Amino acid sequence: MPRPPRLAARAVILQQDRLLVVNAYPPGGTELWCAPGGGVEPHSSLPENLAREVFEETGLRVKAGAPCLINEFHDPERGFHQVELYFRCEILEGALDEAWVDPEAIVTRRRFVSREELSRLPHKPDSLAAVAWGGEGISYDPLELLIR
Repeated sequence: MPRPPRLAARAVILQQDRLLVVNAYPPGGTELWCAPGGGVEPHSSLPENLAREVFEETGLRVKAGAPCLINEFHDPERGFHQVELYFRCEILEGALDEAWVDPEAIVTRRRFVSREELSRLPHKPDSLAAVAWGGEGISYDPLELLIR
């Protein structure tokens, strides 16, 4: 029986023209980077889920703004399909601290990167830079393979 797609919320946070990214897997998993965020829990709004996930992964308190990207990816070998909703976010409180510990031990690194630095990092989705530093409105990045 195929599993239904997983729903996730992710944050696009620019500070001084630098984008916040986190490692996407625990140490030893991969060098893939992405925007902070994660799985949506039922009976909580997307912005509430997003604020919780960003805090867990970074220690930052954020406010979700306008949606800016709908992305979906899959890994056919594992039967995994995820739909992600990205929101532009504003930092309300906190600063990045390398000593911060993700309670789920998934994110161990977090950093702000320039557009040039992001282009040299393995990251998903492919459209992340265009959305982060692009115009307003919502983009759609169609189904892409998850690279592991």
